[in-house]
Amino acid sequence: MPGPTPELPIVVLDALRPTTQRMVINRRGSMVWEVGSRWGHYAVKVGHPVEATADWPAQPWTALAPAREGAVLLRLGVHDIAYGEWEQGTWNFQPWHQGPDLYRLWERCRQKDSPTTPDTSEALECAEALAELHAKGWAHGDVQPAHFIIGPERTHLIDLALAHGGGHVPEGYDFPFRGCLVHYEAPEIARSVLDTGEAEPTQAADVYALGASLLISATGWRAVEYPDDARRPVQREAVANGRRRPVKIPGELGELVDAMLSHAPGDRPTIYEVVKGLS
Repeated sequence: MPGPTPELPIVVLDALRPTTQRMVINRRGSMVWEVGSRWGHYAVKVGHPVEATADWPAQPWTALAPAREGAVLLRLGVHDIAYGEWEQGTWNFQPWHQGPDLYRLWERCRQKDSPTTPDTSEALECAEALAELHAKGWAHGDVQPAHFIIGPERTHLIDLALAHGGGHVPEGYDFPFRGCLVHYEAPEIARSVLDTGEAEPTQAADVYALGASLLISATGWRAVEYPDDARRPVQREAVANGRRRPVKIPGELGELVDAMLSHAPGDRPTIYEVVKGLS
């Protein structure tokens, strides 16, 4: 039987005094709530460490991720956020962004024999959101379809806990980058994680990840072929070795995504070239 529904830490309840709250995510080391209060509409993230299992190594860094993201958001000049510690890890709250993510938005494109094609203006908005981050000196490190929220006024790029490069992160909340969701991992990131256990997020790797995000959202296919039940090292070997599927998106968008998924980082367009190609 499932256990009781987790509750928000007391420190967050005291800070926001929620009038409404809804748990959105509860998975390995990370919980997210949508919270309404008299002061605004917030996403609240709470982290705790993950113990080792037969299939997963221990992940103590998940306890630090919310505070690390909070520090990154402050350095990016985002307002109305806070972060801190609770008994099992760290937390942050930040403005809630309304709208579907990219994968959900393009669902009709993936239906068999669908006449709906990917909207390049929506792809452009995603590229512009990533370009804005790159212009401030950061690499996101965890670009994936779920992290592009297409709102009524603009597209937001969320989940910045793994971002690097644009400013100092407090030492007590920092941790090494050990890769991300492998479906969107660039070959050089996958190879570094296999060889050393760590990697350095780069803007070129973000461009690859955006290409993989556009591809899977438009077609339902991962950029690289490996068994659905393959363990992460097997997935990473396939990515690092360049076992890539052909890009089956018609037109100029398909050509651009194909270039974004180039094996060598230097062969990929910059995010600014992607924006230009979609404009």
